[in-house]
Amino acid sequence: MKTIGIICEYNPLHNGHKKQLDHIRAVNGPDCAIVCLMSGNYVQRGHPAIIDKQARAKAAVLCGADLVLELPVTASLSSAEGFAAEGVRILSPICDSLCFGAETAQTDLLMNAAEYLLSTTFSQQLRAELKNGVSFPAARQAALESAGMDGSLLSSPNNILAVEYYKAILSQNSSMNIMLICREGNYHDPVANMENPSATAVRSLMLEGKPWQPYIPQEALAAFENATHHTLAAGERAILARLRYMTESDFEALPYSSEGLWRKLMHAVNQYANLEEIIAAVKSKRYTRTRIDRMILCAYLGITQELLTRHAPYVRVLALNSKGGRILKTARKSEEFINIGQPSTHPYQALENKWGSLYGLFAMGSPDAANAESGYRVFCCE
Repeated sequence: MKTIGIICEYNPLHNGHKKQLDHIRAVNGPDCAIVCLMSGNYVQRGHPAIIDKQARAKAAVLCGADLVLELPVTASLSSAEGFAAEGVRILSPICDSLCFGAETAQTDLLMNAAEYLLSTTFSQQLRAELKNGVSFPAARQAALESAGMDGSLLSSPNNILAVEYYKAILSQNSSMNIMLICREGNYHDPVANMENPSATAVRSLMLEGKPWQPYIPQEALAAFENATHHTLAAGERAILARLRYMTESDFEALPYSSEGLWRKLMHAVNQYANLEEIIAAVKSKRYTRTRIDRMILCAYLGITQELLTRHAPYVRVLALNSKGGRILKTARKSEEFINIGQPSTHPYQALENKWGSLYGLFAMGSPDAANAESGYRVFCCE
């Protein structure tokens, strides 16, 4: 049985994601299996997921996935490089291929860029560009152009992740093949397109109380219809309380805080009364908004640089059907997989329980109950 992996967030799952799932079956045949490795309650942009991981995993299986695993929180809040690397590490033992989309669906261009980014020449050129005071993304583009490549290749979000997937597969010597799909539509488009909507646009519709259902596959509507929405703004007071409680050593230990950025954040926390003012005070041409958002969310969750770079000791199962159960049975021989409601003696579970509880404070309206991981259940679909 051919097994295809997808590293995803489904924040939320929309018609474009359903097209990808359908395309995989059309190309590989109905007997293939699809394994989704999905971000949990926190996503890579440094925000809480708009809908909790159980509902999003259930929607994925109802739309064609066979097994949904949780990408560990520490991987979800990593840079694109860390996000991709951990995803490839987890899926490589159980998947034959990795499927992802890119604005530039040309394998040779993406592979050449990945090979260059892994070279010592790139490292040297990157350091030279960073000395000009530009942000890391801008320095990376300039370094690519210095090698005679198209720097704009790394100006699109899906292209950036695609190159990181290629890098991870090369550096880890993964046996997974690549199934590349052209990503249609605009990833950050604020206006929803019926066939290829952006998750950004769908989230906006949900939060504004406007009709979002037409942009969600029919199969997923039941999972999302009555789900509580979560936003960074709803948890702002909780984040501010945590930031003001932190010590200097706490700030210094944060991820993304090199070159004294932690000190800049620490001073801003004590000078301003809301997150937007704090972020505006810390943000600069050198430091992107997303980097600061991730650093602040890591501060709220108590994630240090050391913890962020540590591999999770197991992978959690969120949802599956009978075919997914067969994959899981084989997968357990190469990795430790535990059900969402299955207790673990590993201390990492205490961290997961805390992160799950803190997610509830992002709920719009009244905060969610403090759901520990042990209170969740795997969604099974026959």
